[in-house]
Amino acid sequence: MCAVVLSGCSVDALIWGNDGAQVIQTTENLTKDLASGETSDLVCEDAEADLGTAKDWEGRSAGEPERFFADYWDEQVPLDPQWNINLEGLPEGATPGDKHAGYVFYRETDDGLCVIDVAWSTLIG
Repeated sequence: MCAVVLSGCSVDALIWGNDGAQVIQTTENLTKDLASGETSDLVCEDAEADLGTAKDWEGRSAGEPERFFADYWDEQVPLDPQWNINLEGLPEGATPGDKHAGYVFYRETDDGLCVIDVAWSTLIG
């Protein structure tokens, strides 16, 4: 652990690489923005993503980042994402049948990552 502190690297960068760590940090910032009820400047200008409500983002955190894999995410292919990440945790009071944000999709731009879509999942009991 000392090598991590001394080198200035984050644990996320060691595990996921610098790009993956950036996806994780961006997702943490996104969940914080949206849980506060604010809009986020992390959303792409052309995005039509369903961001839900502030309650949908409370208690959520970044999961594992992955390079976008088109064979699995057909609906997102036209949006040209380069990354996706699952969200961990559930909103307080979530019950079976509730929908929750399951994955966030990011596009790389000259200004960094921006959210191009959010895939919603249904909680199974």
